[in-house]
Amino acid sequence: MAEAADFQGMSPSPARRWLRRTAALLAGTPLLAGLLYVPVAPPAHAADSVSGSRTVDVSLGTLSPAVPVKDNTLTITGTVTNKGKETVTAAHVDLHVGPRMSGRAEIHEASERTGYSPESDARQLGGRYTVKFSRLASGISQDFALTVPVAKLGLDEGGVYQLGVSLSGRTPSRPDDQVLGIERTFLPWQPEATSKKTQLTVLWPLISTTHLSVETRPDEQQTPVFEDDNLAAELAPGGRLEQLVSLGSELPVTWVVDPDLLATVDAMTRNYEVRNGPDSTVPGRNQAVAKKWLSSLEAAVQDREVVALPFADPDLASLAHRGKDVSGSLSQLQPATAVAETTVETILHVKPSIDFAWPVEGAIDPSIVDVATSAGAHKIIARSDSLRETGPVSYTPSAARPIGGGTTAVVADDRLSTAFLGDMSQAEDSTLAVQEFLAQTLALTLQAPAKQRSIVVAPQRMPSASQAQAMANALHGLTGQRWSQPLGLIAAAAATPDPDATTRVPSASQYPDSLRARELPLQTFQDIKSTQGTLDNFKVILTAPDRVVTPFGNALNREMSTSWRGRTSAAAAYRSEVQTHLEKLTAEVRLIQKSAVTLSGRSATIPVTVQNKLLQGVDDLVLRLKSSNPTRLKLDDGSMVAEQQIKIEGGHSQSVKFAAAANANGPVQVTAQLYTKDGKPYGGPMTFTVKVSEITPTVMLVIAGGVLLLVLAGVRMYTQRKRAAAREEAATAEEGDSAEQPSDPTPDTGPESGDPSGTGEKVDR
Repeated sequence: MAEAADFQGMSPSPARRWLRRTAALLAGTPLLAGLLYVPVAPPAHAADSVSGSRTVDVSLGTLSPAVPVKDNTLTITGTVTNKGKETVTAAHVDLHVGPRMSGRAEIHEASERTGYSPESDARQLGGRYTVKFSRLASGISQDFALTVPVAKLGLDEGGVYQLGVSLSGRTPSRPDDQVLGIERTFLPWQPEATSKKTQLTVLWPLISTTHLSVETRPDEQQTPVFEDDNLAAELAPGGRLEQLVSLGSELPVTWVVDPDLLATVDAMTRNYEVRNGPDSTVPGRNQAVAKKWLSSLEAAVQDREVVALPFADPDLASLAHRGKDVSGSLSQLQPATAVAETTVETILHVKPSIDFAWPVEGAIDPSIVDVATSAGAHKIIARSDSLRETGPVSYTPSAARPIGGGTTAVVADDRLSTAFLGDMSQAEDSTLAVQEFLAQTLALTLQAPAKQRSIVVAPQRMPSASQAQAMANALHGLTGQRWSQPLGLIAAAAATPDPDATTRVPSASQYPDSLRARELPLQTFQDIKSTQGTLDNFKVILTAPDRVVTPFGNALNREMSTSWRGRTSAAAAYRSEVQTHLEKLTAEVRLIQKSAVTLSGRSATIPVTVQNKLLQGVDDLVLRLKSSNPTRLKLDDGSMVAEQQIKIEGGHSQSVKFAAAANANGPVQVTAQLYTKDGKPYGGPMTFTVKVSEITPTVMLVIAGGVLLLVLAGVRMYTQRKRAAAREEAATAEEGDSAEQPSDPTPDTGPESGDPSGTGEKVDR
C-alpha cells in the first residue's frame, strides 16, 4: 500500500523553495523583520504531514485494461483507509493523469515516490470521474471504482503516463479541501504499433528444493525414500509448481528446468516412501498428483524451447569462490550436466538445450565464468546490474554480449527481472508490479524506436504462485504486440550484439557482498570430496554398481544445489545423512571377527569368513592375510603375507582358507584386510591370534593310546604262547587225557576320547 501522503504544498522542490524565499524578500521588510525577530512554529498540518499522522491510505486493487486502446474504458478499483485520528468529511477519490514519463529512470523514481506533490502530480481529472464519500471515520475503509473513457484521459502521443489516485477531503484540524493520500501507477499508451518492436525473452523457471533422500528400500525396484511429502502441495492444484505449469502453458516463454525436479516427481509416480521419524517410513500416497503434473508439463513444453540446467542446479558462484579450494569439486559439474540432458529427454520427451549456465541473480566474475564454461556451457545468463553499462550507449542494449573465449553473456534486464519480487498475494502489489513492468517495456522500446533490440527477463529462480500469476498477467498485457514480440532464449543469445554495449566481466572484488555471504561454505565441498572418495572405493567391488552410483551421484549433485543458500543447517544435515547411509552400505561387506585359533602340527589351514549382506554380488576384492611373526608362522609358500581373490553373491558368506606352516610354538598375531583391485583398503582390518603348537595334548593322548594298545597286544601274545606250551607239557605228562582247556576272554579295548584339549577354534589340517 502507498505510504501516508504529504499534504498539498508541503513538499516543494529545493529550487521552488529558493524562489519562494526570494519572493518573500521582495514582498517587503515587514515580513523579513517578522521572520528575523519572531520565531514562527510550523503549521500544525505541516507537522502532521512530516510525522505521517492523520493520513489516508489509498490502495489500488485492479486496473483494466492494463494496456488500453482508444475505444476502451479504463476502470480502476481500490480501497481507501483513514489511518488518522480524525474523521474526513467531504471526501472524494480522484484520478490524476500525467505527466508523461521521459524514460525508464523517471518511471523507477516515480514508483518509489510517496506523498502528494503538485509539482510532480497532475491536476485532478474531476467532474463526473470522481467518487465521493460524505465522511470517512478514523480506521474505516471504503471501496471505490473509477470508470473513465480512455478518450477523456487526455492522452496524446504514445508513451508512459503516470496515473495517480488520490483521496481529498477535510478534517477538523484542516478545514480546507486538500489531498490526504495518493497512490501512483503507470499507464502504457501506444495506440499504434512501433516501427521496431523489442524482442522480449522471458525465462520460466521450474526449480524446487531437495525432497528426495539418498536412501532406497532394499528391494529390486529400489523404492525411493523422500525426506518429506511437501512437494505434493506444490504439484497439487493451486500449488506453486502447478500454477507455473498451468500459466506457462499459455505464455510465449522459455522453460528453464532443473532435471532433479523432474526426476523427483517421476519417482513419485510409482511406489515411494516418506520418512516418519528417524527410523521409520510410511507409504507415499500422491502418485496421482505427480502423474497429472508431469503429464501437464509434458504437454506444455511440446514444440517449445526448453533449457536444462545442470542436475540439481549447482551453485556456480559457490563452486568458483569456495569449491575451487577443494580438489575434485569442479569435476562434479560435468556429470551433472551430462545427466541433465538424458533426464529431461527421458521424462518430457523433448530435447533440451544444455548450453546455458545461470549463476545466482546473474552475478558474474572471471572465476564464475571459468566454472560455468568448464562443463561445456558457452552461454551464461547474467544480469545488467552485474555487467553495468559504462560506455556511450544511451539506451538499453541487446542481451547478447561476447565476453571472450567463445562465451556469450546473455545479460538480462535487472529492472524487468526483479519486477515481481516480494509478496504478490495482495491485489495492489500485483497490480502495481504489472503496470510498472509494462511501462518499463514500452519506455525501453521508445528509447531507440528505430533500433530493434533483444531483451531478456530472468526472474527469481523459485517464483511463488502469486508471483507467477503477476508475471503471467504482465505478459498477457503484451499479447497485442504493439511494441514487443516474443523471442526464445537461444535466438536471443545468437542476436547481433550492440557494438557499444559493455563486454567487460566485472572483477572478483565487484561481486556483491550480500551474495557472497550466502554462498555454500567450504565445508560443503570438503564433505562432498569425502563422500565421493567413499563411493569411488565402494563401486569398484560391485557387480551392479549403477544401483549405488546413480542415487549417490545424484545426491552429491544435490549437495551443491543453489537451493541450499540461506539453509546452512539443513544442508549440513543432508550431507551428513548421505555420508552415513553410504558408510552403512559399505559395512555390509565385511570380515567376520575370529576368535583365537590353535594350529597343531607343522602345517594346517586358517579359514577367514567374508560376509556380503548386500542384495548384489561383490567382485574384484582381495583378502590379504599377514603374519606378524613369520619366523614362528608362515603363510602359503613361506611368506608373511598371503592373498586370495574374493567373489561373493548377494546375501551370502564365503569362508576363505589360507595354508599356514608353523616353525615354533607360541602365539602369533594375524591380520586380515580386504582390498579393492586397485590396492586401496576396504573396511577396517580384523586381527586374531594363532596359537602355534607342534605337539598338542590331543596328539600326546593319541600316541599314548597307541603305545598302550601295543603293550596289551604283546602281553596277550605272551600269555597265549605260555598257555600253549603248558598244554603241550600236560599232554605229554598225562597221555590220553582228552579234556579241552578254555581260553581266557578277549580284553575290551573301547574307543578313546576325541574331545579337544583346549578352547578356541581348531584349524583344518
